[in-house]
Amino acid sequence: MISPEMSEILRAFHAERGSRLSDGCASTLGMDQLSVSLALEGPTTETLWTTGETSTSFEDLQFTLGEGPGLDALRTGRAVLEHDVSAVAAGRWPVLLPALAGLPIQAVFCLPLALGGITVGVLTALRSIPGPMTGQQMNDAMALAAALALRYLGGDGEQFDTRAGGRLDGELHHAVVHQATGMLSVQLGLPPGKALLRLRAHAYGHDRPILDVAEDVVARRLRLNRDSPDEPNASEETRG
Repeated sequence: MISPEMSEILRAFHAERGSRLSDGCASTLGMDQLSVSLALEGPTTETLWTTGETSTSFEDLQFTLGEGPGLDALRTGRAVLEHDVSAVAAGRWPVLLPALAGLPIQAVFCLPLALGGITVGVLTALRSIPGPMTGQQMNDAMALAAALALRYLGGDGEQFDTRAGGRLDGELHHAVVHQATGMLSVQLGLPPGKALLRLRAHAYGHDRPILDVAEDVVARRLRLNRDSPDEPNASEETRG
């Protein structure tokens, strides 16, 4: 059974069309921050909303590096529950784990938003101290994931684009990344998937947020080399 607190949260979520989850949702789950990402093409996700800077940074890292518990949950359709990040084998997410060192994240719980064999996204819960969820918290998290899956699969008629209004003035969090990917696909003669990999490689190789790199590409301050991951011929114009 779900808790009275989560029952109230879900009643409000269903009753108020277009609303975000209440600020108390994370604390009800015993978490510090939450995020929801939706599946796009292939293993790519779009961050729909987050509750703070840490969850935003975590989603951006997964998006940039192309690995992490959220992407595993999306790929397998199964929950990924890591109650002690420091105990995760280094080879599981070899690039992501070192990058997490600067974030206050010691426990990560990723639940797929799935219904009838279709996985539409991922609910991610983060905590700054290690430890598993309690049975009650897990029940609440599963109920929340089911409600989100129903919402985003169109069970109540609501569409993806109407849910983006809580972030970035209605624009998708990674909209500029998708725009830059399209530009690179044309400029470099690459399929969109490989163009996105080139963008990710440059961001990671230069220790820059992928959103910043994408903005430079869209503004034509940056052109990437087609073939080399190290971009020896990439050029970045002086910013005005």
